[in-house]
Amino acid sequence: MTARILIVDDDPLVPRTLRILLRKHGHDVDAAEHAREAFERMAEEPYDLVISDINMPELDGFAVLKQIKQDYPACEVILLTGYGTIENAVRGMKDGAFDYITKPVLDDEMVVVVDRALESARLRTENADLKKRLATVEGGKGDGAVGRDTAFVKVFETVEAVAPTRATVLITGESGTGKSLVAKRVHELSGRRDEPFVEINCGALPEGLLESELFGHAKGSFTGATSERAGRFLAANGGTLFLDEIGTASQALQVKLLRVIQERTFEPVGSEETISIDVRLILATNEDLARRVEEGSFRRDLYYRISVVPIHLPPLRERISDVPLLAQHFLKRFSAENEKLVERIDDNAMTILQAHNWPGNIRELENVVERGVILAQSEVLTPRDLPPDLAKTAAAPEPGQTLPLRKALEIPEREIIERTLRSHNWNRQETAAALMINRTTLFNKMRKYRLLGKKSEQQAV
Repeated sequence: MTARILIVDDDPLVPRTLRILLRKHGHDVDAAEHAREAFERMAEEPYDLVISDINMPELDGFAVLKQIKQDYPACEVILLTGYGTIENAVRGMKDGAFDYITKPVLDDEMVVVVDRALESARLRTENADLKKRLATVEGGKGDGAVGRDTAFVKVFETVEAVAPTRATVLITGESGTGKSLVAKRVHELSGRRDEPFVEINCGALPEGLLESELFGHAKGSFTGATSERAGRFLAANGGTLFLDEIGTASQALQVKLLRVIQERTFEPVGSEETISIDVRLILATNEDLARRVEEGSFRRDLYYRISVVPIHLPPLRERISDVPLLAQHFLKRFSAENEKLVERIDDNAMTILQAHNWPGNIRELENVVERGVILAQSEVLTPRDLPPDLAKTAAAPEPGQTLPLRKALEIPEREIIERTLRSHNWNRQETAAALMINRTTLFNKMRKYRLLGKKSEQQAV
């Protein structure tokens, strides 16, 4: 991997030599003559690795190491010295140095140590980021309701803004995008969090039974009503009622829902008693309700009432940079549930996952990872643990053509990078962060896949 490296040494020959060596390997290398200059540079821009001499005036390499580990724990440090002792090596390693090299430095040795240090820095950063995000998931957002993609971040900005209010919320999006989880998040962030959250799928019940389920019924109101029954509205009183698949509601039920929203009152089926309630309504649909309104199958007045704050959940194929985070979360969950030690997903398998179009969205990804955990024969989930059709789609060579694995995986990698660039409006810094790579690596891959002029080409069109 390519990276930003800072060399700290008061002897100008050492930084000059190392700069030439490391730049040949694609790294962006800067130099500082002393510790103070190094700290100033690091305050201005981040570095992945610092290579510091130990014997320097004022502050020595151990002081540099201590300060960096305190302020920039993800940055690795390699110490250099012309006076190698076991005591110094032990001290440096105890204080957090990645390695300790004695001058004169051998080129091959330095390249190997730098590569190892950068890999360690990358893994440490990814693990810290993943732990932070998984903690957020487990803290309330739930499976699938998490992401770093720009469009999805805006979803949760809207959720956090609307949650404390009384506004009715309409959540739209394809099946499997996590509408129920977002509804729960609105409830958890509201002042009603300690009151009931009641959920009902309107499309799962026939019309007659749905009305009774929502509003309750009086004894003898219809055949089989042998006793009085309270409905879901009453069960959610003081809290939140989530109506999924609201587009399936009949015209008659739409009228009753409109009255509840406007007057906050209703009568149970077969009863003349008017019941007042205090319920926050959240509704969801995978249909285009605006089109249904124009067709006349959904009431215009109800549509305006429920779409005060619409929240649209993007499909997973439009937030492909979130796939690694979601997949790792599901991996952790299903490993625990199945009592199997499957700790990570290898790069080839992850590339396949990111290349898939995910018509079933997060729910499909969840099922794929669960299957993978069950079939995995080691601590690493590999392509052989994924559904065969998934891997076949990812490589997608021409009919009758067989490609080497490395070449085949370049096809989805290019697609992933371009898709992520598009979703972040071709902002390289945001794209690199979403893909969990540094900007230099992204630039090199864009150059490799001829994506550098792609934005201007598309704008010209």
